[in-house]
Amino acid sequence: MDEHAVLCTKDRTYDLKIAETSNMLMFVPDCRTPDQLTNSQENSHIVHTQIWGFSNSYWELRKQRPKLKKLKKVLMENPYEGPALGGKEEDTENRYTMEDLLESIQASEEELKTSLEAVHACQIDGYWRMLDFDYEMKLLGHVTQLVDSESWALNRVPLQTCLEELAPLEPKQMIEHCLNCYGKRYSENDDVLYALDEDKVCKGMALMLLQNAVKFNLREFQEVWQQSVPEGMSTRLDQLKSVALVDRSSRPETINLLRVEDLSEDTLERFNQLFTLREKWTEDDITPYIKDLCGEKQSTGALLTKHARSSMQNGIKVFNSRRPVAT
Repeated sequence: MDEHAVLCTKDRTYDLKIAETSNMLMFVPDCRTPDQLTNSQENSHIVHTQIWGFSNSYWELRKQRPKLKKLKKVLMENPYEGPALGGKEEDTENRYTMEDLLESIQASEEELKTSLEAVHACQIDGYWRMLDFDYEMKLLGHVTQLVDSESWALNRVPLQTCLEELAPLEPKQMIEHCLNCYGKRYSENDDVLYALDEDKVCKGMALMLLQNAVKFNLREFQEVWQQSVPEGMSTRLDQLKSVALVDRSSRPETINLLRVEDLSEDTLERFNQLFTLREKWTEDDITPYIKDLCGEKQSTGALLTKHARSSMQNGIKVFNSRRPVAT
């Protein structure tokens, strides 16, 4: 495995790097730090001791982001496409428990759980599985069609009725999982209800429309997109930050799929990919694609200052690469 060693606590992951120091570090047995000493002058005396060793370097811990890209790659080795049909046996290869994932993914347990939720993974028969995208959209389609047909308020979708109505079509576990991914669960008078999340539903429908198109006429896309979501929901382009890119300079204006999760996790390589795709970026356009690269207390502005050069174009600040772009 071509990976650097990391140190994981329950909720954080740290990269291990060797740091040099100009001061000599000496290893002394039974050494006490100043806060362990008393202030009593009577007990002050010189102690002769032996130095066991010395060093001019030490291990430094730097908090790092969990490797979400590798997690998706591992889980997509065997995505869940729904229950096996017609007596066909399900593929049992490449399935992972939480323990398996903790062994292979450089992330703490809490970060891993958060990442699994972010990619809509589901625990099936003790194994964590990502849903095949088409199957996930099929589930979402069943739910939204039922909401429309029953004329339910978008913030009052009853779990039990959904499970009863859709049970002939899909497993109840999958229906509930879909509601958990695209809505917020709450209870009222012993009933479990869901408030569908407009941004998540609209984003999911947009990804379904964009996945098979190289580029989409923006105006036509917006019309089809709005028609695809449940009545009462409003589509907005800001719902697609970090998953789709609008080209305002082309005629007609276009939109295409560009998911941040498909880009490199390495900062230099990420900027190279972005500037290969587009020579100049506005801050609003590039920020969703570099935000996840920021370390603790680091801003996207600081990243842009380090890796890009700014200039004015038609009164708008744009950024281009500081280095020759490798193609």
